[in-house]
Amino acid sequence: MTGVVQGVGFRPFVYALASRLGLSGWVHNDATGVTVEVEGQADDVAAFVLAVRNEAPPLAVVETVTDHQVPAEGGTGFTIGTTPASGSPPRTLASPDLAMCGDCESELVDQADRRHRHPFITCTNCGPRFTIITGLPYDRPTTTMASVPMCQRCAAEYADPSDRRFHAQTVACPDCGPRLELVRPGAPTESGDAALQAARALLADGSVVAVKGLGGYHLACDATNPNAVATLRHRKQRGAKPFAVMVPDLATAEALAAISGPAAALLTGIRRPVVVLPRRTDPGAASAGVCADVAPGNPDLGVLLPYTPLHRLLFGLSGDDPGARVLVMTSGNLSGEPIVTDDDEALSRLAPLADAWLRHNRPIHVPCDDSVTRVVDGRLIPIRRSRGYAPLPLALPFDVTPTLAAGADLKNTCAVADGRYTWLSQHVGDMDDVATIDALTATRRHLQTLTGVEPRSVVADAHPAYRSTAWARQAAGDQPFETVQHHHAHIASVMGEHGLAGSTPVIGFAFDGTGYGTDGAVWGGEVLLADYKGFHRLAHLAYVPLPGGDAAVRRPYRMALSHLYAAGVAWDERIPSVAACPDDERGVLLHQLRTGLGSVSTSSMGRLFDAVSSLAGVRQVADFEAEAAIELEGLARGAHDPGTAYRFDLGPATPEAQLALIDAAPVVRAVVQDVSNGVAPALVAGRFHDGVADLVVEVTRQARSAYGPLPVVLGGGVFQNGVLLGAVLDRLGDDDGGVLWAEQLPANDGGLALGQILIAASG
Repeated sequence: MTGVVQGVGFRPFVYALASRLGLSGWVHNDATGVTVEVEGQADDVAAFVLAVRNEAPPLAVVETVTDHQVPAEGGTGFTIGTTPASGSPPRTLASPDLAMCGDCESELVDQADRRHRHPFITCTNCGPRFTIITGLPYDRPTTTMASVPMCQRCAAEYADPSDRRFHAQTVACPDCGPRLELVRPGAPTESGDAALQAARALLADGSVVAVKGLGGYHLACDATNPNAVATLRHRKQRGAKPFAVMVPDLATAEALAAISGPAAALLTGIRRPVVVLPRRTDPGAASAGVCADVAPGNPDLGVLLPYTPLHRLLFGLSGDDPGARVLVMTSGNLSGEPIVTDDDEALSRLAPLADAWLRHNRPIHVPCDDSVTRVVDGRLIPIRRSRGYAPLPLALPFDVTPTLAAGADLKNTCAVADGRYTWLSQHVGDMDDVATIDALTATRRHLQTLTGVEPRSVVADAHPAYRSTAWARQAAGDQPFETVQHHHAHIASVMGEHGLAGSTPVIGFAFDGTGYGTDGAVWGGEVLLADYKGFHRLAHLAYVPLPGGDAAVRRPYRMALSHLYAAGVAWDERIPSVAACPDDERGVLLHQLRTGLGSVSTSSMGRLFDAVSSLAGVRQVADFEAEAAIELEGLARGAHDPGTAYRFDLGPATPEAQLALIDAAPVVRAVVQDVSNGVAPALVAGRFHDGVADLVVEVTRQARSAYGPLPVVLGGGVFQNGVLLGAVLDRLGDDDGGVLWAEQLPANDGGLALGQILIAASG
């Protein structure tokens, strides 16, 4: 059997099945998956093969079952064999880390159970996998649990086919470890339950505690304590970027936010990502207890439930002293740096951030941040694919040769692919420093170890200044190396996750903040007629200057003034964007726009969202990427005003190339007019979102008129905007050709590596 069949209780399942059918034989992991030999009556053997296909454990993903006859040996009994040595590279699908199961939680809270209050309780159905695997096949010696010998009772459970921990590689108990300890400056180290209780007391008292999780350290504090949250935000240099919060149960989450059925399933399921939810605003909602500095200016709240027993214990069990009921739970790092996993490194790197360290002696082999997702109108919108999902593979629509894809510079994930599968890494981060580049190198090595893929070629983004591209070029060495246009990769990624073979083109809308165009401009408002082999640019937002590069990203008012300049609108100080720009900066900016000095042309839809947010007086300075657009989206919810959508001009600029320019000037002028007339920012936001959705519909209509009922593909980070995505799908959902969007991978740059692989394989 091949697939996700190691670390998910597959061998115990096979053992129990064979015993039930009276079959003799053996089962063991090997370099390709799981191998079984059974002997018995023909009908029983046939029933065994059928059950293996149809009754596998819930965490298993059985991709193939290959069977053939072997000579009978007349054996008796069934055994789980040791993993045989193999000189061949491993090729199996490792399981992601999984949240604590209900059975383990029941034992955790049961005072009569020997694992009562054990912070590392696991079984074959839950617990760490990906982050502790040092090699394959998945056995205890190839995990970081190798240094934790089992006590007699755990060893007996491990060997008992009737036990839930039969061949559970992470089996442990209070007698054999791992061990919990609390370290804080100027105080003796505490261990065991005393360490836990001391950490709970520190959190309740307003301290910041570094908590070692599955894939790295978190920084935790009481989310209802304004001083604690402000302290953490200041120490972490977080700006206004939202924190996620962890709550003990679904009932507490429902008191904080509006939770749909699909969102509740995500919160309580085996993967337990951070789920971005609309805050409750009704009178008396418990969200009032979460201080404003947790997610300033944001209508949403990122919420997750405990996914390890240690997290569950942080909220206390029956008989414990009262503690914090809502905890900020954010990555243990300075903003922009990789998450900390090593204990000694945590003491040094997190020293400016934490007051204490709650840690344990189970090493983390692979860093892995929390996954982030949201659900809008029942639609899943992935934001970050990491813990709980990585390294599960995605099926490819055609065979590819062994390839490494470097991804992009922001929200980086890399990927390897071979045959009909690609394995995307966990979230690596932004390529801002040497530490993140080193993390990318380590991630690539571990992916290759788990998958056995030895790349014969390397592919990266076409941006000449991307650090990930320079890294990929070096990683390629003498192997073939190529680059792929950023927005083409966005479209190809969505095509690939939906299984499109690329035999016919699609109408691709690639809307994002920044991507290097083939003409050297900054693209981001693109309409492409694309397949995997190439693309034709059908239309794009008309270019405007991006004055000062990243300065315009951090200060949306600069982007707004650029759009005002391009639209021929005078810089009247009654316009919020103009008023926000200091006089001396305004003069420099005007000089840049007139001369092109320090500017590059951009067609970015993401920057247009920033500009409209500024023009409407919503956000003038951004502390993190897309902050202005996120606040604009929040205002647009429920602000639909039929018949008042802003309209773009759409007309051919170069008929011989069939390239249409999408002119945003009418939208900019309409926004200014509405703002000057006192129209509420929420209505401005709603009209703008409706206008962009109408634009997508109109361009789709024209493209299908020219090229036939082709599928529409929505890619790029702008389509993580739930209001916009919902409006587009509502308008186009029933049209011929269909509409596809990113459902398994993020629409942002975190999903780019898949598109790179498919394009490279088709070249």
